[in-house]
Amino acid sequence: TLHSSILNEDRTLNIYLPASYETGKSYPVIYLLDGSIDEDFIHITGLVQFFNLMFGMPDCIVVGIANVDRKRDFTFHTNLKELREKYPTTGHSEAFIRFVAEELQPYIEKTYKTDGARYLIGQSLGGLLASEILLKQPELFTHYLIVSPSLWWDDESLLKQAPALLQKHGDQPLYVYISVGKKEDKIMRREAAALRDALRQSGRKNLNLDFWEMPDDNHATILHGAIYEAFKRLFPYKD
Repeated sequence: TLHSSILNEDRTLNIYLPASYETGKSYPVIYLLDGSIDEDFIHITGLVQFFNLMFGMPDCIVVGIANVDRKRDFTFHTNLKELREKYPTTGHSEAFIRFVAEELQPYIEKTYKTDGARYLIGQSLGGLLASEILLKQPELFTHYLIVSPSLWWDDESLLKQAPALLQKHGDQPLYVYISVGKKEDKIMRREAAALRDALRQSGRKNLNLDFWEMPDDNHATILHGAIYEAFKRLFPYKD
């Protein structure tokens, strides 16, 4: 449990350490949104363990950030009356991003020996938050795994700002993987492709971008297979 002064609440962290964890070694860290035990933590850490065993993925630390109110934490402010009435707690992603940058990452890097590689996994509203961090504070992570991002939020305002936001930051090395299911709503598919296109057109030479449409998945089924595919691309199988 980590107390956040920024959020004024305790936050539960689920932390996976590799079986061979040694205090003298340095490790990449995978930060998982929707990282509660009853959400995505167990099956994503299972993928990490499998890829480490079979595909040569390096030993990694996984930090699952358990939710308190994901609609509050993963969405930025909107003036749209319909959204404010339907989701009354929303609009506080700025504070959550500060928590990640100023409290969570420093805590993990003080507690464990890390090697500077920081992955972020987010789906749906978590994908919206991951997209916001990528566009506004890309230096917080080195690898972004974004699945079915809810870029419809606030009448697609983040997508509309994307070209300008991408020009505000240096061309640091980044890996970005975006995935969406072919059986998802056409708006979701269009928005994921639009984020891909904005990144492609940004002129960044140090950006490694992967885009993959999962052929048989919808919004409810996509995450596990999409992260499996991302890990296959990052850590290909070797005999």
